[in-house]
Amino acid sequence: MKQVKVFLSVLLLVSFVLFARTVTVGTSADFPPFEYIENGQFVGFDMDLMREIAKIAGFELKFVDMSFDSLIPALRAGQIDVAAAAMTITGERKMVVDFSMPYWTADQSIIVKADSDLTITVLFGKYRIGVQTGTTGDLWCTENLVEKGLLPERNLKRYDTFILALSDLLNGNIDAIVLDSPVANRFAATKPVKVVGIIVTGEQYGIAVKKGNKELLDKINQALKTLIETGKINELIDKYF
Repeated sequence: MKQVKVFLSVLLLVSFVLFARTVTVGTSADFPPFEYIENGQFVGFDMDLMREIAKIAGFELKFVDMSFDSLIPALRAGQIDVAAAAMTITGERKMVVDFSMPYWTADQSIIVKADSDLTITVLFGKYRIGVQTGTTGDLWCTENLVEKGLLPERNLKRYDTFILALSDLLNGNIDAIVLDSPVANRFAATKPVKVVGIIVTGEQYGIAVKKGNKELLDKINQALKTLIETGKINELIDKYF
């Protein structure tokens, strides 16, 4: 009987390995410390968070890098199963995808070159502002600056990645970048830039899935609750922040 039990246990383990579902995770790996590529590997808070969720939920992961504004279309088209990219939960986005429970709260920051004399007033008038296409910074600048006539449309420069925006900032092609505060702080600690202002938005990040994919969303939410209850998420926070 003992041998039969051992055989069944091994059979169940083999079955799990063979038939464990692979979840394709889309991200925009230019957003340290949340997601970036180091030595050819996907690393960062969101990437490790997804790995911990996968352990609890019992699925394998495949990471795919793409531009941030391509993530939701890729979800809707079924090209990816999950978008994990420090994505802010908004009413507009909730109309087309489903979000997990929030796992992070952030504001927007303004960064300029470290040797610049510019202040938060860089947002208004003649200056050139860089944002990543489709991000909350892009939406905020469009709605609160461009549409209100405080910043000419031509002065809002949109980029596929923040790495490109940062390069243009350091080369003097733009005067400032508006981006999520944790990432702004990371850039300020590792690059010759500084934070000169914070736009309080209180936005919350969530993990996105295709609209109606309740089974996957429930597994992600249950895993997130477990990570919070066990304190594992605090270990990830300490690791990256």
